[in-house]
Amino acid sequence: MKIGLLMPFTGYTANPAAFARKAEQLGFESLWIPEHPILPVNPKTPFPSTKGPIPNVYSQMCDPFVALSMAAAVTTTLKVATGICLVPERNAIVTAKEVATLDAFSGGRFLFGIGAGWLREESELLGVDFPRRWTQTAEYIAAMRELWSKDEASFEGKYVKFTPVRCNPKPVQQPGPPVLIGSLDKNALKRVAKWADGWCPIGVPHGYLKSKLDELRQECDAAGRDFAQQQAMRSHFDNGYFRDDQIHNADARERQGALRHDLRFAVLGRMLHGHDHLLGAGDHVHGPAHALDLLARDHPVG
Repeated sequence: MKIGLLMPFTGYTANPAAFARKAEQLGFESLWIPEHPILPVNPKTPFPSTKGPIPNVYSQMCDPFVALSMAAAVTTTLKVATGICLVPERNAIVTAKEVATLDAFSGGRFLFGIGAGWLREESELLGVDFPRRWTQTAEYIAAMRELWSKDEASFEGKYVKFTPVRCNPKPVQQPGPPVLIGSLDKNALKRVAKWADGWCPIGVPHGYLKSKLDELRQECDAAGRDFAQQQAMRSHFDNGYFRDDQIHNADARERQGALRHDLRFAVLGRMLHGHDHLLGAGDHVHGPAHALDLLARDHPVG
């Protein structure tokens, strides 16, 4: 069982390096960081899970590659991951360089969780062809894999075009870090099977991932890909934030995660001062096994 933490770092949360160092000491497998580069002031798009206003944290999120670099620099075994990176909102070549550099300098510890975005106003400000954003995302990933795996790479697509270039360093993981799609779109499993390396949906109930495995297996068979090579995880997210003084306090360092395993691993950032907590307000989490015990207590299956 592999268990990781998902944390939206902001200007007033814990320092990513301190958080990562303690997560590794406690035995967590990975640290996942989401992104939203900007939040339009008056978007018409509602927040997907509530159909209401978009929470303020979406205007506060740090750049994940900067934070993950800080995390990788102070750890040796902790995997560092985007959870998720909004690929079509970025420059494909520059992002390929950032991914390769992080994977190279971390010794092959990067996991590339990706999405295409749900906030139309944000996406369009950043140059996304929103109705065809997944087509754009697939093309970006294809171009990145060329840059990651070839000494002289070129690409000719609708959204990305470049004549032969050299782009180094190369990622340790070849032909590139695992690309995990974070989406519940009706075509998500088709995309996973055709061109990704795994699936990382967020906010799904217990048993959901397991119920979808047969469908993913069928999609892999149809695409001619090996289902056994796919990585699957499920993740929860609980709103709220760690304060820097809490992460540096010796006792509070033990409170950082609440996670639940489904297949490969589950990810849940256990935050303070949030709402709809999966754990009781007074619970202190001392590591992955303890987190699982608490969640089994509060959310029994059956």
